[in-house]
Amino acid sequence: MDLKKLRYFIAVAEELHFNRAAKKLNITQPPLSQQIQSLEEELGVKLLERTKRQVRLTSAGAIFLEESRNMVSQLEKSIKMTQLASQGKFGHLSIAFVDSASGGLMVNALKKFRDRFPDVKLTLFEMTSAQQLKAIHDGKVHVGFLRWADPSIHITSQLYTNESLIAVLPATHPLARHPTLSLRSLAEESFILSPPHMGASFHDLILDFCGQHGFQPQIVQEAVQMYTIVNLVAAGIGISIVPSSVSVFQRSDVVFRSFHEDSPSVPLYAAWKTDANDAVLTRFLEVVEETACSEQLDM
Repeated sequence: MDLKKLRYFIAVAEELHFNRAAKKLNITQPPLSQQIQSLEEELGVKLLERTKRQVRLTSAGAIFLEESRNMVSQLEKSIKMTQLASQGKFGHLSIAFVDSASGGLMVNALKKFRDRFPDVKLTLFEMTSAQQLKAIHDGKVHVGFLRWADPSIHITSQLYTNESLIAVLPATHPLARHPTLSLRSLAEESFILSPPHMGASFHDLILDFCGQHGFQPQIVQEAVQMYTIVNLVAAGIGISIVPSSVSVFQRSDVVFRSFHEDSPSVPLYAAWKTDANDAVLTRFLEVVEETACSEQLDM
């Protein structure tokens, strides 16, 4: 079915006058009449009753008018959506993240992206770095925010931020009254850390940090999510060392303290499939880059 014929028929059906419809369409009357006649022949149905004095819809024409409007409207919507999708302004994006990235850069980038591209549906998944890399490789998520880069040529990783390590203590802990701490002062404490199999690089980073200052932490409890670690600290199970962004999980019964010593950096990467060809992903990465640059300028 020729879309042009539908538009011509709708114009005539709404005006019930060939001359007015032709002017509305910015064409002359003869080709308009020919197109309507051709449409009726194609359908095998008379759509319009014509006399010298008036034009009116047949009962079949009235039904076809409603259906034509629906078809044109749906087609126009489809064309618009397709055009927006090609520009990265419509579609779907699945994003994975480690829970310690749920503050700062990622949140700011998500807010900016949603404000700028409201027609893109976002689906978020909380995963460890290892789980993210597998999900990206398997095509289950488009992009991830994770703590270590993958050397695979199939996945591209971009470093966006480096965070310092900080201590999290119960508010009633004797050391909580100090604005900053010496790492060595935690040597006899009970530690709550993430398990090595869920994020070996971060786990090992803390062990190495403590080892460089003369002790190995006494791990009494393991937890995967950073907010769980903060809650366990609040419960008095122990203390922990976490990335600085975890301080967004504020509670009145815990405190976050930086160290006198220079702590190792905790990187935050964005990662995506190297051969990905997705306009929405491209727009999102542009927003992440813009957000990261803006935050660096503000520091």
